[in-house]
Amino acid sequence: MDLVTMKQRIGKQFPYLYRLRVKQLILKRHMMNWNPRITFVSGSSSQRLTYTLKKHKSILRRVLGYTDPILQENKIVNLKIALKHVDGVVIHPGETFSFWKLIGVTSKEKGYIEGLMLSYGEVRVGTGGGLCQLANMLYWLALHTPLDIKERHHHSFDLFPDDRRVIPFGTGTSVFYNYLDLQFYNPTPYRFQFHLRVSEEYLEGAIYSDSELTFSYRVKEKNHEFYQKDNKWYRGNEIWRQKINKQDDSLVDEALVNVNHSEVKYMKSNESQETE
Repeated sequence: MDLVTMKQRIGKQFPYLYRLRVKQLILKRHMMNWNPRITFVSGSSSQRLTYTLKKHKSILRRVLGYTDPILQENKIVNLKIALKHVDGVVIHPGETFSFWKLIGVTSKEKGYIEGLMLSYGEVRVGTGGGLCQLANMLYWLALHTPLDIKERHHHSFDLFPDDRRVIPFGTGTSVFYNYLDLQFYNPTPYRFQFHLRVSEEYLEGAIYSDSELTFSYRVKEKNHEFYQKDNKWYRGNEIWRQKINKQDDSLVDEALVNVNHSEVKYMKSNESQETE
């Protein structure tokens, strides 16, 4: 039995131990965030910075197995609330962007409603569910900049087949208040800014800078595969960030960002599983 499966079984059989552990992890994160050497992002501006580095949009309503479609609508409500805390945020040199430091607890008092969440490798319903889509967007945008990915957690399960996926598998991120965070650090002398909005069909996002950069950044997927182990299907790949010289489009450098291995929870199709 692997460690993830063992944790799942313990959590299901002894839910009070799981809740206690969550409280411990939340407290630990609060203590970590008190570190005076870390300057967290806190300021935002409605005025956009000058240079566009990357734009992206992700579809809001996807086919997610047999889940209730109303939860997709609830997700959109939750996204609109969370965007108020992230849209326009500026990451100054030496600052750290923290998803949960900006958004805070997703409580009913703030207007959050029930949406889809992942727990024990399964889909469940919880207040504030659906914010992974926002975290995915922020992570994808940040990968196209020189920002350092300080913290990111990947899903250990691939729960749904690709539905109109336009970016590589494994470029998403798991967030759970507040101990599974998404953090970026700005090691450059430049400022960066996120702008996001919810349209009728999409979550739309962009990242800007206050200076024109010499290099651009691309995300490359390598060694994508489905494989079987111990009568279970898994999906794996590597995500690389490439640094490109804008003058001649030459590859200057590339770095391995993620190595993903996730158990597949749906029936693998005989058809091609390649992403767009």
